[in-house]
Amino acid sequence: MPLPERMNFGIFMAPFHHMNDNPTLAIERDLEIIQWLDHLGFDQAWIGEHHSVGWETIASPEIFIGVAAERTKHIKLGTGVVSLPYHHPLMVANRMILLDHLTKGRVLLGVGPGALQTDAHQLGIDPDKQRPRMNESLGIIKRLFTETKPITYKSEWFELNEAMSQLRPYTKPHMPMYVASVQSPTGMLAAGKYGLGVLSLTVPRQGSQEQTNLKEFWKVGEESAKEHGNKMDRSKWNIVVPVHLAESKKEAMNQVREKSAEYDYDYFHKALGRPWDFDGPRDKIVDHHVNNGTWVVGTPDDLIEYIKMLDELTGGFGGFMIQTTEWATREQVMKSYELIARYVMPHFQNSLQNINTSYDWAVKNSEEIMSRRQGAINKAISEYENK
Repeated sequence: MPLPERMNFGIFMAPFHHMNDNPTLAIERDLEIIQWLDHLGFDQAWIGEHHSVGWETIASPEIFIGVAAERTKHIKLGTGVVSLPYHHPLMVANRMILLDHLTKGRVLLGVGPGALQTDAHQLGIDPDKQRPRMNESLGIIKRLFTETKPITYKSEWFELNEAMSQLRPYTKPHMPMYVASVQSPTGMLAAGKYGLGVLSLTVPRQGSQEQTNLKEFWKVGEESAKEHGNKMDRSKWNIVVPVHLAESKKEAMNQVREKSAEYDYDYFHKALGRPWDFDGPRDKIVDHHVNNGTWVVGTPDDLIEYIKMLDELTGGFGGFMIQTTEWATREQVMKSYELIARYVMPHFQNSLQNINTSYDWAVKNSEEIMSRRQGAINKAISEYENK
């Protein structure tokens, strides 16, 4: 499938803050990044919800979005994601409708079952119930967005007694909705069932059997959509990948060696218990992930080629989201986003076609045009001398 005429670019901000960093300043940097992205012309920023382990410190994406909306003008702000089993669906619907009005339609609702098992454990939620509860809540939230009559519904974990949203959504029929799809097929099934967009938070490694299944993974959603009378839209499929760019690949790699190892080993492996598949020194972890295609660390040209590769692997998608990390200094991180905006986004947003066409035409006709210009100048000089 050809890439969209204008691909969406944005970030997926968990966020990931390294230990021993001032948490107040870290959250302020998160807001500064979104302001910078708004200035650079990025399309979306997705904000996560987490409650444990010390790294991902935004507990309420809705509150964060309310502050970020006041500091920005154009960028759309999404919950990336609200963990639906943690909340009563009426409360989720009402908070998002309020944000929809406050931002005049700049919010996106992303939902999921809850990414951190430590969060579910603290809340006393059985892991086996998280995905069914997400699916159940999602159906109720969509009804609250679209129906105008009171809803009575009794679940084993929440109730609605003649309930309705007092405010109707500002965006009609409601703000865009996305569901997270990480490892299980639950997200794709829900996207198809309810006609939603998809946030894919992981990319299989190059050369692995999983990699060839990205197209098959999308088919899960298409089959679910067909069963429920909906249609999946690839333009609403966002792929999330960690990215860091610099002027050269060597420079980019050296900038992130230490802190990318903390992110991958100290957090995801030691704290979250993700299986460890790399047998080598810490300073080579970044090389490992770049080589197998799970991270992009390099130059704008490297990212351009990577997005083209993803297009082939997926069969087509509509949004590329950078997973925000603090692998480098604040200035280096900001520079990375600037390089993406200046040299990568135009390549996939049809911004350069006429510029290049105009330049090529000028090069092709420069001699003739210059000859005519010189002829006009010579004629004017001659006429003046004769007079």
